[in-house]
Amino acid sequence: MTSYPPEPWDLHGHAYIGVWLLPRDRTPAPGVPGVKVVRILGRAIVAAAFFRYEEPSPLTYDEIMATVLTRQGLRPRVTITDIWVDSPASMAGGRELWAIPKDLAEFETAPHRSYAGIGIGSLAVGRRRRLPFMLPMGFRLAQERDERALVSPVRGRIRYGLVRARWSFAPDGRLGFLAGRRPLLTVAATPFHILFGHR
Repeated sequence: MTSYPPEPWDLHGHAYIGVWLLPRDRTPAPGVPGVKVVRILGRAIVAAAFFRYEEPSPLTYDEIMATVLTRQGLRPRVTITDIWVDSPASMAGGRELWAIPKDLAEFETAPHRSYAGIGIGSLAVGRRRRLPFMLPMGFRLAQERDERALVSPVRGRIRYGLVRARWSFAPDGRLGFLAGRRPLLTVAATPFHILFGHR
């Protein structure tokens, strides 16, 4: 059995997050009982992100994921539909603690310049503009476990910014629903400090 830190994970690092508005037929299903996709004028808010977790995080690794904005009744949620990491400990912990469907992948990363999940997708980072200070953030993650919604808190502080970026996704891969589509915007989280999970 692969060991991993107990929750919450005290995570540090940086990320780049692309945001898309997708029609119904291109939106990944959340697959969580009682959780529905939030739609604006018939379109869903879907994000893809590259995260790089750095010291002093309990685990250091690269990650690519796709999420969809959802709701549980009237309560907003975020649901991870697809995610890969290059750390077996992160994969095991994510699956067992929070029902996050992490898989393993290989990455090629040049921090703040380019990111690639091999066979999944890539990002080229261009000009960045960011705030001179960090701001608080928080949301609830909803994932499926035993045919129920498992809800976990995520909170922290992020230095936000906007960035020019070029995203690319393998058309025949699990993130192929984003292939050939330009994001509405790309947000930089450089840096972030996040507590993931229950105390």
